[in-house]
Amino acid sequence: MPTLWIDADACPRHAREVIVRAAERTQTPTRFVANHRLPLPPSAWVSALAVPGGFDAADDAIVDRVAPGDLVVTADLPLAEAALAREAEVITNRGETLTRDSIRAQVQMRDFMETLRASGEHTGGPKSYGDVERRTFANALDRWLTRAQQRR
Repeated sequence: MPTLWIDADACPRHAREVIVRAAERTQTPTRFVANHRLPLPPSAWVSALAVPGGFDAADDAIVDRVAPGDLVVTADLPLAEAALAREAEVITNRGETLTRDSIRAQVQMRDFMETLRASGEHTGGPKSYGDVERRTFANALDRWLTRAQQRR
């Protein structure tokens, strides 16, 4: 059975709740990886991996463990690129599917926005995480879980 790998350092609480419910419902192995302890309910399917602090330590732990066909949930583009290179699937915590083709455009946009910010331009931050984002994420996760169960 494929595993869900969650980049938990920046995963919104609402997305964590969706993931835990879905993992329990589908009996899917799920690992939350973070630089700190996470409050998760007791579960046979959901666990947390707290890695020592350090730049990208959680990302590196995920990349070291991810296998082809697993799903990585992250908004971190370098982690997404590394997971895709290991033949895992990737979605953001807002439900956007990242592929080898689409990630190039994401990286270019990120670099462009960094250039604007460095020049003093105020670009704003990400939109808040609300009901629409949570629903979009839950739908994307359910689609992956359905495909994973069909492959069992």
